[in-house]
Amino acid sequence: MTISLKTSHKTHEDLCVWLQENGQPVSCLEKIRVLEENWREVQQIVKDAFDDAVLMGVSAQGMREKLVQYILTLKTPKVDE
Repeated sequence: MTISLKTSHKTHEDLCVWLQENGQPVSCLEKIRVLEENWREVQQIVKDAFDDAVLMGVSAQGMREKLVQYILTLKTPKVDE
């Protein structure tokens, strides 16, 4: 069965699989919509920052390393259980 999302042309099967801590996929369509929207925004912001840096003379490899280092240092928020 294909479930179309109102805010996207993608079907449920076209969406990324977002895994929970227990390894099970997130199944709530509203959560998936938010995750997908956030992911698109992050991709655009990172691409813009990368392009700007390279156009201003920063080494592409250096910028990649800086972005990766930032991701690796992100702290996990505390979740009440």
